[in-house]
Amino acid sequence: MSKREKQAIGQQILAAFRAAGAEEVAPDLLLPAETLLDLYGEDIRARAYVTQDPIRGEMMLRPDFTVPVVQMHMASGAEPARYCYLGEVFRKQDHGETRPEHPRDNEYLQAGFELFARDPDADAEVFALFHDILAPLKLQASMGDMDLLMDAVRALPLSGARRAALLHHIWRPRRFAKALARFAAPAEARSFPETAAPWTGLRSPAEMQARIDRLRSDAAEAPLPPQWVERLERLFAIQAPAPEALRQLRGLAAEIPDIAEAVDRLERNLAALSARGIDVSQVHFDASHGRHTMEYYDGMTFSFAAAGRTDWPPVASGGRYDALAAVLGQAQGRSIPAVGGIIRPGLVYELGGQVLGKAA
Repeated sequence: MSKREKQAIGQQILAAFRAAGAEEVAPDLLLPAETLLDLYGEDIRARAYVTQDPIRGEMMLRPDFTVPVVQMHMASGAEPARYCYLGEVFRKQDHGETRPEHPRDNEYLQAGFELFARDPDADAEVFALFHDILAPLKLQASMGDMDLLMDAVRALPLSGARRAALLHHIWRPRRFAKALARFAAPAEARSFPETAAPWTGLRSPAEMQARIDRLRSDAAEAPLPPQWVERLERLFAIQAPAPEALRQLRGLAAEIPDIAEAVDRLERNLAALSARGIDVSQVHFDASHGRHTMEYYDGMTFSFAAAGRTDWPPVASGGRYDALAAVLGQAQGRSIPAVGGIIRPGLVYELGGQVLGKAA
């Protein structure tokens, strides 16, 4: 498959996005690393290509379009606004010292759509747009909602520090599970005997003392009651057709009242999708869906995957990222809800998708 063939599919998708009212934009290929590091932390170095510029400092090959599009919108965009784009992103996919038998692409084409609007139907608009474009490929549509999970974590009877730790790791299932298990067990007492030895290391005495105080406070905290662990595990494990998942979530909201508002939003989203002609019984709901997507998604998430291609990433994916938009808009004193997604033209082509759906 040549780049020209991928580009041809990408242009079809881009035309569909423009027909939906989007303005085409072209973010830079090289992005300042500082912003991305502030957002994602040092973990992004393991996934992005970093280089050093003698004038601009540390730079990254574009790992994602969303951040530069949000920055552009916050600098000068109107409300509401729709943007679309087509271009390469660069990510380290395979780790280790040997080349895998079937390496994943480190450079691949993305066609994307971003919507900045205060419209409560924005989630449904974006999901339906992607659904219509990809309809001929008969992909499996899936969705989740990070709001549900984060509201449940915020409801746990834990200290603010422990809840913050769980929220920080919510996109890292293994680390989250380890932290949850630790918080559910009695804390081990830590001994910090007084000593006349001088302080050493890069941290100041005040920083070290603050760390000791936090450890002592953590050791004194009561463990998380087992019923809360069980409730959280049941929530994270919900997987069902969307209407059935909604029924299960309604039942669980009686035990975790703090998720009721997010469940209401899910119900409204499903109703809005139905009003747009989508059979929501064919949409798979996975409560943990968003934990395997980009870390900035904090509301609805979605993906469209090819049946029988378990070794493939989703053909399309996206979600809501209000918090990211708020953070990147701070300098301009702006904040607006945002939702968007991307389609991978290369995968569409491999599925024979030269002609896309009614949105195209």
